[in-house]
Amino acid sequence: MIPFSVLDLSPVPLGSTAADAFRHSRELAQHAEKLGYLRFWLAEHHNMTGIASAATSVVIGHVAAGTSTIRVGSGGVMLPNHAPLVIAEQFGTLESLFPGRIDLGLGRAPGTDQTTARALRRDLQGSADNFPDDVVELQRYFADPVEGQRVRAVPGAGLNVPIWLLGSSTFSAQLAAALGLPFAFASHFAPDYLLSALQVYRTQFRPSKQLDRPYAMVGVNVFAADTTEEAEFLFTSLQQQFINLRRGTPGQLPPPVKQIPWNEAERAGVEHSLACSVIGDQRQVEAGLASLIEQTQPDELMVTAQIYDHAARLRSFEITALARAAVAA
Repeated sequence: MIPFSVLDLSPVPLGSTAADAFRHSRELAQHAEKLGYLRFWLAEHHNMTGIASAATSVVIGHVAAGTSTIRVGSGGVMLPNHAPLVIAEQFGTLESLFPGRIDLGLGRAPGTDQTTARALRRDLQGSADNFPDDVVELQRYFADPVEGQRVRAVPGAGLNVPIWLLGSSTFSAQLAAALGLPFAFASHFAPDYLLSALQVYRTQFRPSKQLDRPYAMVGVNVFAADTTEEAEFLFTSLQQQFINLRRGTPGQLPPPVKQIPWNEAERAGVEHSLACSVIGDQRQVEAGLASLIEQTQPDELMVTAQIYDHAARLRSFEITALARAAVAA
């Protein structure tokens, strides 16, 4: 039975606040811990009123403090937005506070639009191009210090915080393989290169001190409910969020609707982006997850669900956990 984990964007439903989102993220993590999920990851996004996890390491600390066994981490930190030393210090602090429970997933996208990226980085020249070198620098900060090393992460040095690479193309797959790191693919919103990236990662993988064989995680949207109609209704919140983002009008997570006001081009685009989604009651979720697992052979599934109603979101992850047990049986 492969592990299931949770990716949370700390959604801010329409009419609520970031404080509500943080409380709900913590409650979801506690719920996931009881249900047997392995990890709870939070994602870095900026200038988006519907996502509250911009200060990702801070929210990770909030969630980790409210749980006891589930691993908590980033899915991911957008490394080009930060100096590697700063991230080493932040996650070294988290690992010191919550030993053996912290993951550091890294991405190379800005996690926002170009205008906001400039506000974050000030200078975009070469930021993403430096990603491989920044990852290696970050690894050095977590390793045991060597004689003559003048810059150290305090805390961080010698803690060997597990690093993951995240991606939606073959670039990070190749880098993860070359560095011998675990790899997570963002198929929940960018499914096009899923199979090719997995193949590249697995065939080119080189063992490392952190990992002796490939370890691949696949992202999937799961909207589970007691009935198919309810699950499909809940899914419309995410569909609307994608439309609003494409229209250049991002906002708080909208409530579900019976009919989405979109044109055919918008509908086709959203359905393409969200093709890696499983929607329905428990039996349908079982079938959908079994099919995805058979197709991709992942070492782990990362489940995400942008659901407007918090109680419905908790229930969705509960049904997903039951489906996981049934698939394994």
